[in-house]
Amino acid sequence: MEADITGKMEEKTEIPENPLEPYIESILQQLEDQDPVFLIGVLVALAAIIITCVFLKYFLTSKTVRSAVLLVGLCDGGKTLLFSRLLSGKFKRTQTSITDSSAPYKVKNDRGTIWTLIDLPGHDSLRPQYLEKFKSAARAIVFVVDSAIFQKEVRDVAEFLYVLLTDTVICRNAPTLLMACNKQDITMAKSAKLIQQQLEKELNTLRVTRSAALSSQDGSAGASVYLGKKGKDFDFSQLPMKVEFIECSARGTKGDDGEADIQRLERSLAKL
Repeated sequence: MEADITGKMEEKTEIPENPLEPYIESILQQLEDQDPVFLIGVLVALAAIIITCVFLKYFLTSKTVRSAVLLVGLCDGGKTLLFSRLLSGKFKRTQTSITDSSAPYKVKNDRGTIWTLIDLPGHDSLRPQYLEKFKSAARAIVFVVDSAIFQKEVRDVAEFLYVLLTDTVICRNAPTLLMACNKQDITMAKSAKLIQQQLEKELNTLRVTRSAALSSQDGSAGASVYLGKKGKDFDFSQLPMKVEFIECSARGTKGDDGEADIQRLERSLAKL
C-alpha cells in the first residue's frame, strides 16, 4: 500500500514534456537546411523592419511634442503684455518676469488649433536655462523686439538672436520664427523692414567675430551651426526655418482701454 502511494506521488510530480519542443526542433531543423544567403536576407529584412519602427516612433513623437509657441526677447520689450493680449485680449499691468508663464492658446482659425503659449523671462541671466528647458517643444518662436528703442538695443537683440539661430536643436527642428516688432504705437518706433535690415547687418558682423574667436581657441569653428551660407552676406532667407517680420502693438493706439494691434501676428499663428 505504502509503495503504491509513493509511486502515485512520483507520477504526479513528474515534469511533463514541453508541448512546443517538437515544433521548435522542427523550425530549427528547417533553418539549418536553408541556404545561408536566404537566412541573411531574412535577417536583413527583420533588421530593416525594426529600424523603420524605431524611426517612425521617434518621428511621430517629435512631431506631437512640438506644440509650444515661445515668447522670447529682451527685458521690457512687451512680451508679458503680448502674452496677456493673445490669451484674453485684455490690457494688464506687467513687471519684469523672473520665471516662465504658460497657458493654452486657441488660435483664430477654422480648425480650432490649440498651442501652449509660453512667456520666457527676458533677463540675460535667466534666458539660457529657460530656453534650454523649452526649445525642443517649440513649434514657433515669437521674438519680441522693442521697436521704440531698437537703435539702442540692436547689438543685444542680435546677440540673443544669434544664440537662437545657431542652436543645433532649434536648427534641426526649424520652428517658425516670428519677429514681432512691438510698440508700433510710439511715434519714433522703427519699421519692421528697417529692423530686419539692421539685424541682418549686425548678425553678419557677429558671425565673423564669433567664428574668429572660436577658431583662435582650438583651431576650428566649433560644433555650433554656422549662421546662413558661407561666402555670402547673411540674410534671413538663408535660414532653415520660415521667418516673418511683423509690426504690432500690444498696448494699442488707444491706450490701456483700447484693443491691441496684433491681428497680423494672430493670423501668422493661425497658419502654423
